[in-house]
Amino acid sequence: MGDDHQSVLEGTYWWGMPTLLGAEHDRDPANCDIALVGVPHSTGNGTTERDQHLGPRAVRHVSPWLGGRVHNEFGIDPWALARIRDLGDVPLPRANDNEHCIAQITQFYRGIDGAGARPVSIGGDHSITGGILRAIAGTGASLSGGEKAALLHIDAHTDTFHMLEHFLGAKDSAAHWGSYLVREGRVDASRSIQVGLRGHTRSLDWLNSSVELGYELITMKRFREIGLGAACSAIRERIGDGPVYITFDLDCLDPTVAPAVSNLEPGEGGFSIDEAMALLRCIRGLDIIGGDVVCLMPTKDSPNNITSMVASSVLFEIGSLIADRRGSLA
Repeated sequence: MGDDHQSVLEGTYWWGMPTLLGAEHDRDPANCDIALVGVPHSTGNGTTERDQHLGPRAVRHVSPWLGGRVHNEFGIDPWALARIRDLGDVPLPRANDNEHCIAQITQFYRGIDGAGARPVSIGGDHSITGGILRAIAGTGASLSGGEKAALLHIDAHTDTFHMLEHFLGAKDSAAHWGSYLVREGRVDASRSIQVGLRGHTRSLDWLNSSVELGYELITMKRFREIGLGAACSAIRERIGDGPVYITFDLDCLDPTVAPAVSNLEPGEGGFSIDEAMALLRCIRGLDIIGGDVVCLMPTKDSPNNITSMVASSVLFEIGSLIADRRGSLA
């Protein structure tokens, strides 16, 4: 087959073997700079919304349309700046045992950390972030240089409910990780910020736990009051120059943009995709040690897989941010 025909086929998401962003599949993290990883885990949510483990497979189905694409806003070709590979999925043989799964996730990502690759992951529910950061941030972690990581946490929910012993049986849960990572010395809350919090909650003091831990908060109400530019400035100032990790919960987006998420908050508008991308891009040039996209519910998606395609775009954005910094330091 001629090279021109090959390039045409590789530009179609429905041809060939599906991988994350159409990247080459290679299980060895030593062979990449950016490690794309699927984390098919859903027992950390503790609710009936448990199809989040199907997220990685759904994104592999549609995301190859981004394979080989350039980033027009940054004016870069991320594929030329970094070796980007799909490492496959974290093995979770006891998938219904949340605490065992989180430990397995940590073990898997320690291998990535030791190889010096920067992970960009698709979940899975939000408990996966706890397992990942236990491996790549804080004492003993190579990617953060042993430092605590700042967190850019874009979400409709705080996930810092340490006032609860467990969330429907899950202890290292999707509701707890934002708290225990601070208490364990993996996340520096004084450099971290939670953006997009919204919705009618079960208590009026729902933000108190994040405030107690030291996070800065930009609720959706505050975001609408101060505007995108001021929010981006606050994010950049808060994070500073140290290592930072991005965690992006798809429920931060307006339900019209991402209808297939685990915990919809339709009573208040969420971010548009342009606003969400701007919030990510405002930390361009910083030391991003990794990122994740979580809470995709492909069984609730529209026939055109729009939420999976949005998740793919956010995955591409985080990877491009990491590749861009790598290129600037070369």
